Amino acid sequence: MAAIRIRDVVKNYGKLEVVHGINLDIAHNEFVVLVGPSGCGKSTTLRMIAGLEDITGGEIFIGDRVVNDLPPRKRDISMVFQNYALYPHMTVRENLGFGLKIAKLAKPVIEERVNEAAAILGIDELMERTPAELSGGQRQRVAMGRAIVRHPQVFLFDEPLSNLDAKLRVQMRTEIKRLHQTVRTTIVYVTHDQVEAMTLADRIVVMKDGYIEQVGSPLEVFEHPVNTFVATFIGSPPMNMIAGRIVKKDGHFHIAFQADQTVPVAADLARTVTEGQEVIFGFRADDLMPDEHAMPIPGASSRLRLKVDIAEPLGTETILFCNFAGKDIQAKMLNPRPVPPGEVMDFSLAIDKAHLFDAASGHNLRN
Repeated sequence: MAAIRIRDVVKNYGKLEVVHGINLDIAHNEFVVLVGPSGCGKSTTLRMIAGLEDITGGEIFIGDRVVNDLPPRKRDISMVFQNYALYPHMTVRENLGFGLKIAKLAKPVIEERVNEAAAILGIDELMERTPAELSGGQRQRVAMGRAIVRHPQVFLFDEPLSNLDAKLRVQMRTEIKRLHQTVRTTIVYVTHDQVEAMTLADRIVVMKDGYIEQVGSPLEVFEHPVNTFVATFIGSPPMNMIAGRIVKKDGHFHIAFQADQTVPVAADLARTVTEGQEVIFGFRADDLMPDEHAMPIPGASSRLRLKVDIAEPLGTETILFCNFAGKDIQAKMLNPRPVPPGEVMDFSLAIDKAHLFDAASGHNLRN
């Protein structure tokens, strides 16, 4: 079983601690994505699993083995790098089989595994070419094929798509997802791109400053972010955030913003707040829609009249940039039409789907 367990793992570079005692369980055959901004510790964590970085403290298990002191070649892992790491003087066939040749596998076994990987990735016609004769996407397929032929317990991907253009990244995401469905094994994947994380992962691990902020399925992390960092990092467009204060009005709690603007607190959050509490009100663009929209928002809502500063048509939807309580916010319109700058529109805000965060800690009051 290729489960991975990370227990109290710490990484120091000299006196600087960059990973702070993290704990994580990755199930056999699970696709887990480590995501976060640059410098959050995600690539360092992946390299510690691979054995390319020594750990300062804690333990890493692959299956039932503690692998802290094992070199990479003995961990039964394969790693796909951002820069492909192909041998430029070798053909695709030679690149795919080189690791197996070094491991002294029999020639028929090497040939069988190389052909199997080529068939899985659809690169049969590229086998006699060198890397210089391949596109970026083809090189990435060869890099994945070189990992597949080893039949490892664990695949490790370190930002493998960051060198590709936007269209090819989308295509390669599909290829990697299909690879996981075809070659059932454990995958740990690192990216700074939250769209990649959302589309690929069984579970997402959100990291910041060497700590794990939240672990959950893509929908769990999107719909129930534990704090303001996760709420603004996961989701596109990012969640709208407005600082406010809890007040009581007509016997009910409201959130007061600048210029005496208020919105009611959702019924399920009323018991978690106190009068005078400083909060951050968060809601997604999908939860603020024009009243002219063909699909009314279910549940409790608040009416807002806002002036549109900028409209970004995206084909099936339009993102509207407005200002509320002195803060730039984004709304979404699903029945696109030209919206000139300065147009005033009536919006409905889905209060039941909005979030409240404690201003001091950033913690989501719904959790």
